[in-house]
Amino acid sequence: MKALRKMLDKVKPHFQEGGKLHAFHSVYDGFETFLFTPNSTSTSGVQIHDSMDSKRTMIIVVMALVPCLLFGMYNAGYQHWEAIGAADKPFFTLMLYGLLSVLPKLIVAYVVGLGIEFAVAQWRREEIQEGFLVTGILIPLICPVDTPLWMIAVATAFSVIFVKEVFGGTGYNIFNVALVTRAFLFFAYPASMSGDKVFVDTQAIAGLGEGTVVDTFTGATPLGQVALQAGEQSVRITSTVSADPVTTGDMFLGLIPGSFGETSTLCILIGAAILLFAGIASWRIILSVFAGGAVMSLIANTFSSPLYPASMLSVADQLCLGGFAFAAVFMATDPVTACRTNVGKYIYGFLVGAIAILIRVYNNGYPEGAMLAVLLMNAFAPLIDWCVVQSNVRRRERRMKLKITDNE
Repeated sequence: MKALRKMLDKVKPHFQEGGKLHAFHSVYDGFETFLFTPNSTSTSGVQIHDSMDSKRTMIIVVMALVPCLLFGMYNAGYQHWEAIGAADKPFFTLMLYGLLSVLPKLIVAYVVGLGIEFAVAQWRREEIQEGFLVTGILIPLICPVDTPLWMIAVATAFSVIFVKEVFGGTGYNIFNVALVTRAFLFFAYPASMSGDKVFVDTQAIAGLGEGTVVDTFTGATPLGQVALQAGEQSVRITSTVSADPVTTGDMFLGLIPGSFGETSTLCILIGAAILLFAGIASWRIILSVFAGGAVMSLIANTFSSPLYPASMLSVADQLCLGGFAFAAVFMATDPVTACRTNVGKYIYGFLVGAIAILIRVYNNGYPEGAMLAVLLMNAFAPLIDWCVVQSNVRRRERRMKLKITDNE
């Protein structure tokens, strides 16, 4: 590390004002502050600093996403081997298949997103912000495994420019950038983002996984299967290649079709533990999202109807399926787009969970509601905080009036 520090110090004058590479000062600063904690100090006023700057915070969030990423790699290979009817599923071969599947998407997301942010930072003569360190890994994780690379590039560029940079960059965006990327893909290219052919990659990659898809294979997600059972007196979720039922334990573990990093509730909870231990995510939001989802699931199940097959799912199944748990831990807790007040966090999270299940249950054409629920509540988060603050102001005003009256 000392050698790297000396090398950076040696080339630093070239990137400062008057240096031959001063036009790329923002690029140098971005790499330097990513590798080392800045040693600059305040020259006036009273300031309190710690080592947890925003870059370190983003890196911890990325670390919390690693379990979902690794499991997604395994599951991508597992679902492919299931599709071709292979009895033998070698672990490292499945992991390699998943790596080759997701790596191009990660590269495209980071190259496009960071490229735009670097260009904007140079144009504005500002420091390069680090928010896309998390967004770049979130985008492939919340998309179907078979999403074309050019679609990811277009959607990422749209979100970074029109959801983030036009509002001022990191910390100023109203909506979650990764979720807007997913929403853009869903509404602009619905045929490539839904159905039973996009959540399982059935093609061989670099010679891995060669074989013919079996006739009994269906790549429909569990929620996709449920949505097609309207009119039935009960719902049944089965394996992708057989009539074997999928249990709640299977849903919790995550060996089911779905978006790349959203299937394993177990890995998501491991990520939640990392975020909570580090003091980054709000436990109030996470807890209230699950509470809102559980309450709405219980209400829907109590008044279930064959017209809305998802209403017949149990509370546990509702919380484990789709992107609900992932949204609760990694999307709803985004500190930029979520509520800031403690009371507001409870309200915000509860409504995210309740609305997600409400959309999922009563819209058979769109069996996943977590994305829309978080984006909707992103829009209402400032209003919720404003109402909470005004309520506190009025309560304190009444308290002051009572004190004045008592003194008189």
